[in-house]
This record gives sequence, C-alpha cells and structure tokens, in this order.
Amino acid sequence: MRTKRKLSVTIDEEILKAIENASKTYRMAKSQLTQEALKLWLKQRTQELMAKGYTEMAEEDKEFAELSFEAQKEIL
Repeated sequence: MRTKRKLSVTIDEEILKAIENASKTYRMAKSQLTQEALKLWLKQRTQELMAKGYTEMAEEDKEFAELSFEAQKEIL
C-alpha cells in the first residue's frame, strides 16, 4: 500500500504555466504530472551516474590489465 505525502515547492511562473498547460493537454492532475516528471528525472540521473561509474571502472580495469600484462611478460 502506497502512501502519498504532500510536498510544497516554489517554481518559476513559466514552469508553472507549462505544467498547467501539460496538465490540460494530457488530462492529468498537476501532482500526477509532476510526479511523473520527477520519476523520469531521477531515472535519467541514475542512468547518467551509472554510465559515468562504468566508464571510470573501465579505465581502471584497463590500467589493471595493462599492469598485469606487463607483470606476466616479465615472468615469462
């Protein structure tokens, strides 16, 4: 069972107008529209952070592989 909570935010007038227009266009409550927008933003930010993390890990893995390769060459 989900519990809804109230959130009070202060936003620019033009953003409020855009939300109101989208609310009418898509026949959604402003709160529902805002919730969907926040979900999308959070998902996008999570994906961006994960991509950054994977890129950083790939660089570390490459450096480790090169170091290991050099060590193996010395052993052989």
